[in-house]
Amino acid sequence: MAPQRSATRLIKFAIFAVVLIVFGYTLSSGSGNSKPTVGVVENNQPVANVPVNEIPIAPKEIPVKEAPNPIKNTPAQLKDTSSHGDQTPLGSDVHLDEKIKACFVALVRNEELSSLVDAMRQIEDRFNRKYHYDYVFLNDKEFTEEFKETVQAFASGPVKFGLIPTDHWSYPSWIDQDKAAQVRKDMKAQGIIYGDSVSYRHMCRYESGFFWRHQLMDEYEYYWRIDPGTKVYCDIDYDIFKWMKDNDKKYSFTISLPEYHATIPTLWDTTKQFVKENPQFLNDNNLLEWISDDKGETYNGCHFWSNFEVASLDFWRSDAYRKYFDHLDQAGGFFYERWGDAPVHSIAAALFLDKEQIHFFDDLGYYHIPFHNCPFDKKVRLERKCACDPTSI
Repeated sequence: MAPQRSATRLIKFAIFAVVLIVFGYTLSSGSGNSKPTVGVVENNQPVANVPVNEIPIAPKEIPVKEAPNPIKNTPAQLKDTSSHGDQTPLGSDVHLDEKIKACFVALVRNEELSSLVDAMRQIEDRFNRKYHYDYVFLNDKEFTEEFKETVQAFASGPVKFGLIPTDHWSYPSWIDQDKAAQVRKDMKAQGIIYGDSVSYRHMCRYESGFFWRHQLMDEYEYYWRIDPGTKVYCDIDYDIFKWMKDNDKKYSFTISLPEYHATIPTLWDTTKQFVKENPQFLNDNNLLEWISDDKGETYNGCHFWSNFEVASLDFWRSDAYRKYFDHLDQAGGFFYERWGDAPVHSIAAALFLDKEQIHFFDDLGYYHIPFHNCPFDKKVRLERKCACDPTSI
């Protein structure tokens, strides 16, 4: 649902990508087989139109920290995911009666139909043609008949269309809209990406606190978020949703990035206030050391890129997350600043979940303009027919 971007500055992205490659290597330390890389991808694809002065500034590299209880299955130390295939190989019969209640969900506009079905074709070819999981499409406008007919033709599972309630896509009563408008004007003058966008702010607020409340989502336990234009590079020869549930994983990701600090100047202070008032929600085995370099004094900007996330809906429905979102919403940072759903989700997962419940899928191969994650291990790439190059920058 992001607004259309303008002309690209490749040089800055290339420099930024080098930082991210080093960062991605750090994330993959501890994995014996499949080490991911992340880089700017061209290959005849348009590169993100982000002005040079709007590129997020990477925080300093976070070292792997030793602890009495080593971090497992997290950015600091990752488990080998190449053994996932023992769930249900693509070449064998799939027992559909063993499926769990899960769906793909996309917040999408009618005009994004072409890039959406590109993403759906990738997901169907690589995964869902064997499992036939549902699709849920959400929009703040009514979907056109053309949109409905087209996506139904691409989907192997049931398809549902939902209209977002007006009060979930509008200003809350406590927001000073004149103040919000001035903030957008100031951010535009500073060259901050999406700084002057109203729709982007509504999207971030909706993805943070409302998509999981839509009545169409009520029946599901897990979801896989898809965005128009994304690609899955590798065959997925096991049921991801079932694997997540069987292994008690609540949140998963494929790429992590540093957030642009100018968009979230007070997010961490607002979070610390919430934790101080609600210490019971802080998990004893949390992942604080990944999002803060100074034991929680400041936020280093690290976040999971939320255009791909497979997660438990019960986590967002939990008392801890509901109250956390309400606290953030009352503070007004979605409109007075430009808080994104990615740092909000990431901070919540890092603080309220056991770090063993957070999983890095290093075996999928994933692309969203302008970055990708490709398995480094050649054996994995060949076995899973990964159409990507881990050295591509």
